[in-house]
Amino acid sequence: MTFVTPVLCLVFLLSFHATADVKLSITDQQGQPLEDAVVELLDPANKTFSVKKAEVKQQDLTFIPFVSAYQIGTEVDFPNTDKTRHHVYSFSPAKVFELKLYANKPEAPVLFDQAGIVALGCNIHDYMQAYIYVGQSPFLQVTDTKGLVTFIDVPDGSYQLKLWHPWQNVDWVTQQIQIKQGQMMSYQLAITAQEKPKKPKKGFGASYTP
Repeated sequence: MTFVTPVLCLVFLLSFHATADVKLSITDQQGQPLEDAVVELLDPANKTFSVKKAEVKQQDLTFIPFVSAYQIGTEVDFPNTDKTRHHVYSFSPAKVFELKLYANKPEAPVLFDQAGIVALGCNIHDYMQAYIYVGQSPFLQVTDTKGLVTFIDVPDGSYQLKLWHPWQNVDWVTQQIQIKQGQMMSYQLAITAQEKPKKPKKGFGASYTP
């Protein structure tokens, strides 16, 4: 088991000779699969932009997904599938924006043009929270319920591995790794476990409806 420490690492570019699929397994300090962990493989020489359909929807008075990860330059839609209106906003340095009270779908998506963590909130429903990790690399994913991510066609070489989770016990986690001919790698990330935001029990939600 590889333990990741919060140490910044310089990455030196190596010549690429092949590509392969790379799988990473992320667990917490108890060895349990860690869902909603962002994994980014960063090669400073790779300027490729990977266009993806991007959205964070409001459903059942909750942001879905709780954690998402998109590359710089991605436009994200915020569809509202609830019967009540929402007022989505962020004051995060990486992206300050506001979508005032609306139903269905805003007129235009929001462009995320700066790397960093964007914390989302709703002015009407205070408990609603979610996060968008804006990264630089096209090799950028969020772990599933099994704590796994798979990157397709990753060129061999030296990368800076970045890990992030909203409940982690350090600000940033980075480590230099070497990828060659595809492999399965495991990492551990210490967190302080919490409960994901969810709709209040029946009888409390009515007061939030505008």
